[in-house]
Amino acid sequence: MSEAPKAKPALTPLDDALGQLLAQVQPLSRRETLATSAAIGRVLAADLVSPVDVPPADNSAMDGYALRAADLGRSLPVTQRIPAGSVPVPLPPGEAARIFTGAQVPLGADTVVMQEYTELVGNQVSVTQPITAGANVRLRGEDVRAGAVVLPAGTRLDAVAVGLAATAGAAELTVTCRPRVALFSTGDELVMPGEPLPPGAIYNSNRFTLRALVEGLGCEVIDLGIVPDQLDATRAALREAAAKADVILTSGGVSVGEEDHLRPAVQAEGQLDLWAIAIKPGKPFAYGRVGQAHFIGLPGNPVSSLVTFLVLVRPFLLKLQGAARVTPRGYRLAAGFDWPKPDKRREFLRVRLDEAGGLAMFSNQSSGVLTSAFWADGLLDNPAGQAFKVGDAVRFIPFAELLS
Repeated sequence: MSEAPKAKPALTPLDDALGQLLAQVQPLSRRETLATSAAIGRVLAADLVSPVDVPPADNSAMDGYALRAADLGRSLPVTQRIPAGSVPVPLPPGEAARIFTGAQVPLGADTVVMQEYTELVGNQVSVTQPITAGANVRLRGEDVRAGAVVLPAGTRLDAVAVGLAATAGAAELTVTCRPRVALFSTGDELVMPGEPLPPGAIYNSNRFTLRALVEGLGCEVIDLGIVPDQLDATRAALREAAAKADVILTSGGVSVGEEDHLRPAVQAEGQLDLWAIAIKPGKPFAYGRVGQAHFIGLPGNPVSSLVTFLVLVRPFLLKLQGAARVTPRGYRLAAGFDWPKPDKRREFLRVRLDEAGGLAMFSNQSSGVLTSAFWADGLLDNPAGQAFKVGDAVRFIPFAELLS
């Protein structure tokens, strides 16, 4: 009697897979100090505490005249001129000071009247419009108080964050060192752009996409190129990568075909802890260890590789750097199309915003059509087995959340 065929192992739901991945990550302990201007894209490793109030003194939000609110309603002599950067003298009652945007408000003044609401005759200024006491004065410390945490550890430093650090006087910032990510592709069919394309071959787009994504997350790439579809060559590449990197990231070779050698190679050189995810595109996905390095294997189809990176590898690499927020924000928007036959796996459809504020779908959702991702504004995250119609609310994750 012949043996019954073995049941296929169940696919791991995406949320479970992500939870398992993140549970394996301890943020790197390596730190470095950089000039604030050089810290864009990095993750802050220690709280930044402001040593100063911001602004350091009450200052004017307008060009105009500083005065006491109690003196509104009468003509006042202008007794001093206060440009930004100067230190004014106290303002006596019954007087006004010509003041410019950003200049320190003199002691005694509590209101700034914009120049368009005044009339100057000789040296006397009159207010021509109703003004509220305290108008146009930016108070000392209203932005940041001395001793306050300006940027907490775990902040990913974008342009606004480094600007805020500079506002608090920080010339340098302590950040997590860049994770070292060894990247290679497998496949005898792959050739590099610029080389002749023989029959049966394709250009290696994943190498470029993944390198750009990894570098965009503040990591250092160790590019090991294309590895032949041979078990010994794959094992050798894994050993080399593990000796150099914190993370080994591959594309292709993680399915179950006769020429897919990564799974047995990882099992021979280390351990494989996670295999095959219940998402579309992107089912072939692997996680394990080789030596001290994390191993992550992505599928070879370009959209599958992109999607699995965005929903699984991106959070992993951010947590490795100690980032406080690692998952993207999604938004409920109206579907602009019907989806009557959903897949049994969780789906990530390439969509863009239409003029009505809804979501339009790219016509070809094949995992090999990278054009769909270039065309799209983001991904529609659809639960397994969930049909929907035009107008139904669906979850949209913009590429602005995923590609930065």
